[in-house]
Amino acid sequence: MSQQQVQPIFILPESTKRTSGRNAQSNNIMAAKLVAETVRTTLGPKGMDKMLVDSMGDITVTNDGVTILEEMQIEHPAAKMMVEIAKTQEEEVGDGTTTAVVIAGELLKKAEDLLEQEIHPTVVVRGYRLASEKAQEILKRIAEKITINDDDLLKKIAMTAITGKGAESAKELLAEIAVNSVKKVVERGDKFVFDKENIKLEKKVGGSIEDTQLIEGIVLEKEAVHAGMPKNIKNARIALIDCALEIKNTEIEAKISITDPSQIEAFMGQEEKMLKNMVEKVAKSGANVVLCQKGIDDVAQHFLAKKGIYAARRVKKSDMEAVARATGAKVVTNLDDLSQTDLGKAGSVFETKMGSDEMTYITECENPKAVTVLVKGGTSHIVDEAKRALSDAIGDVAAALKVGFVVAGGGSTEVEVSKELRKYAESLSGREQLAVTAFASALEVIPRTLAENSGLDPIDMLTELKAAHDKGQKWAGIDVFQARVVDSWKAGVIEPLKIKTQAISSASEVAQMILRIDDVIMCGTADSGPRMPPGMGGMPGME
Repeated sequence: MSQQQVQPIFILPESTKRTSGRNAQSNNIMAAKLVAETVRTTLGPKGMDKMLVDSMGDITVTNDGVTILEEMQIEHPAAKMMVEIAKTQEEEVGDGTTTAVVIAGELLKKAEDLLEQEIHPTVVVRGYRLASEKAQEILKRIAEKITINDDDLLKKIAMTAITGKGAESAKELLAEIAVNSVKKVVERGDKFVFDKENIKLEKKVGGSIEDTQLIEGIVLEKEAVHAGMPKNIKNARIALIDCALEIKNTEIEAKISITDPSQIEAFMGQEEKMLKNMVEKVAKSGANVVLCQKGIDDVAQHFLAKKGIYAARRVKKSDMEAVARATGAKVVTNLDDLSQTDLGKAGSVFETKMGSDEMTYITECENPKAVTVLVKGGTSHIVDEAKRALSDAIGDVAAALKVGFVVAGGGSTEVEVSKELRKYAESLSGREQLAVTAFASALEVIPRTLAENSGLDPIDMLTELKAAHDKGQKWAGIDVFQARVVDSWKAGVIEPLKIKTQAISSASEVAQMILRIDDVIMCGTADSGPRMPPGMGGMPGME
């Protein structure tokens, strides 16, 4: 019987691209490694900056890992996973994004060596999981306690976060502002509750970074709605109104027929009377400052000015909430409900000109639960970078207080965890032992990168570091300024424990996920779908 010819069966569209087996793994690992390499040179106090130019020609100069990765239009699916690590780190802690991405890249690099030795990916994944869990235990064991009264330690944490950023020249001032702002808004109870939204970072080009100041209250990019209003009010009583001081249009379409000219006058008079009544209700409550989320009619503005009331309109909802937290005011949605108990208090409310903008300052609040940091600098790029540095410092201080534990920086923590993981690997019998050892080696990428970025010999520094840790010096780290190994704790290089636990946890999880992928199916047309490695979409110039 003649052999029947088998007709090929297509179950996917013709435009589908499929990569499977070792090819898929190699491509994914390569893409992830390239992302890590992109941000690696920014790590540490002597890390370099990146200049990012978007499609509109806008320039961003930064060494902040998450900012770099968000601005780059990355298309590769595995590379996108690496960006997710940075975003998670930013949301959870506010700093350590570069550390997390670099560790993930190194974990995949070490895993690739194991795969080439014919070790199955699931064995590597299991080893990495064991190592990650053990690393968390080690970190908690070596960490030191911190409380809200340890001002010196908190300041050192903030200074560590700022060192290496563009705003480093004013790190002492910015560190003090970061610590004070967190202490103002943090809520102390059974546990610390911190919401970063309560610290408003307002940018203003002009002056220098040293002119940055903490305002115990709120700064609004708003001006008085009427020229006749007072520009400076002491002992302010603030009303927050979420309704328009205007005559509303009727809900249904209506026409008014006027047969006599005197009726127009009566109609206008009635409208004016209604607006006057609105202003009377505000004045009756005792308010001398009005912040309105909606519009204020010209006639109402006139009456408010006559009463000596300062008013600003179309204030953002987030700003209204911030003023409420700072002054103790309540947002009122109906003027009839406005009473003295709804008013907030502030020592001073005044309008001032900054550059070409008019700003409203609400200051001298008694016990503000929301504050403003006015970040200043010579150019918009400097101000942006100073704001990012301050944001990192605030995140670090808050993370340290939230968890209550800190560790030393300078690569000391990673080398100590690596040393303990190698001991742990010896207690394992299977092939997982190789994966745990690889995990331990991968953590050494942090001190090695710190040395490389500072122009030091990474092999010499790492050898010296390991020797110090073997002698029991758990906080031995690299001082990149003195080019030697020092006690990082005594040198004041301190970071929240949360940075390390989150970075190792996120890096390990994404490495495990990428290693488990053995088939990549790209659906869609060749033009519209994301491109596959070795090149990476959105990362020009990288081969």
